[in-house]
Amino acid sequence: MQLIWLRSDLRVDDNTALAAACQRGPTIALWVASPGQWQAHDDAPCKVDFWLRNLRALQAALQALNIPLLVRHTDTWAQVPQTVVDVCREHQVEAVHWNDEYGVNETLRDQATAAQLDACGIGHHGYLDQLLFKPGSILTRTGQYFQVFGQFKRVCLEHLHRSLPAYAHSPQRQAPLAIASNPIPDHIEGFEGTTEAQREHWPAGEQEAQRRLAQFVDQRIEDYVQQRDLPATAGTSELSAYLAAGVISPRQCLHAALASNRGEFDSGNAGVQTWVSELLWREFYKHILVGYPQVSRHRAFREHTEALPWRNAPDDLQAWKEGRTGFPLIDAAMRQLLHTGWMHNRLRMIVAMFLSKNLLIDWREGERHFMRHLIDGDLAANNGGWQWSASTGTDSVPYFRIFNPVTQSQRFDPKGTFIRHWLPELQGLSDKIIHLPVKSADLFATTRYLSPIVDLDSSRQRALQAFKGLSG
Repeated sequence: MQLIWLRSDLRVDDNTALAAACQRGPTIALWVASPGQWQAHDDAPCKVDFWLRNLRALQAALQALNIPLLVRHTDTWAQVPQTVVDVCREHQVEAVHWNDEYGVNETLRDQATAAQLDACGIGHHGYLDQLLFKPGSILTRTGQYFQVFGQFKRVCLEHLHRSLPAYAHSPQRQAPLAIASNPIPDHIEGFEGTTEAQREHWPAGEQEAQRRLAQFVDQRIEDYVQQRDLPATAGTSELSAYLAAGVISPRQCLHAALASNRGEFDSGNAGVQTWVSELLWREFYKHILVGYPQVSRHRAFREHTEALPWRNAPDDLQAWKEGRTGFPLIDAAMRQLLHTGWMHNRLRMIVAMFLSKNLLIDWREGERHFMRHLIDGDLAANNGGWQWSASTGTDSVPYFRIFNPVTQSQRFDPKGTFIRHWLPELQGLSDKIIHLPVKSADLFATTRYLSPIVDLDSSRQRALQAFKGLSG
């Protein structure tokens, strides 16, 4: 008997560990709920709900292959190795197969599980699946992990030109086993509160992920360069949640994009080239987790920035979290996050820079808030994006580049369409005024909108002074 231990790979198609297990013999599947660990990782209720909904779809797909799906519960990952061993003993499992995950806690969990399986004489195999390239295979000439994305991307493209990562074999239907699947829980205690709007916006299942990919490649990828920065336009793939949960693979995304561009990476359609770059950004931040594990421990990538004099400003932080800053684009973005469990990527950069620069509040506060609300919350991507915006991270923006939320609003939401959708109290304002409603007594009486909580010019100077005071 073979065991596939499912984690962030909730799909049947192009699942490396599942394919390998099925090729070796009769296979059963295992998924372990660990709510205490998820709470320690700040996983969002909508994200856990998304896992459960996708597990139900996956269970049906596995059932069609006669692969039972077992569900076990632990508090944290400390109990997972024994849980896996117990399942192996119960069902006479010869070997356990899993797709590798990245991050300090994930690595420690898998090492402990491997050690316990070894002690029991049970085989185990980890596979490259979540990434296109194994961490440690894309290095500088001196054998170091890259710190600059452009250099990392160039080497990745060189590798891809030589050979594309192949799909995993599709598992075949096996003979029925006298083992019953376990029910998927409706919810996990401590992770309640997912809204119907979030469920409707993020339907579960591989079919939905493949539909989104096909629609994006067929209809939007050509205009991706222009459309991806406009939050009022459906210009992105909206696949991030499916990638984070492993409902779709990066290989499937890459192959679909290249198929629409005659197999070209660096010629042909600019939208395809740009989207491939975004897939490689995802790759880059995962490699950073492995090469520079301090970022998994809530530490700044650039060590000297740990000395930044962050403000303790709980009222400002709360206003930012709730979309009450007085800057319409910031507030609209934060309300989008609370309502849908997702935020447009351009807006993630703008609100992150506003918190870490204009409010001079520790980027870790924002990183945690995002993880607690994002349906696509991913340690590598979220940490990488926050540290990029705060100028504490790898390949980060120069500290003196500070996005102005008003000019960003005028540039990327020129007619205020996105703002009006999320701030209905500003519906009646003109396209010119809506980006920063003027401080008129009549206007504020009419809209009941807030005054800005910070002056952009003086807060920019405060941030510049804070960064200039650092050494390094």
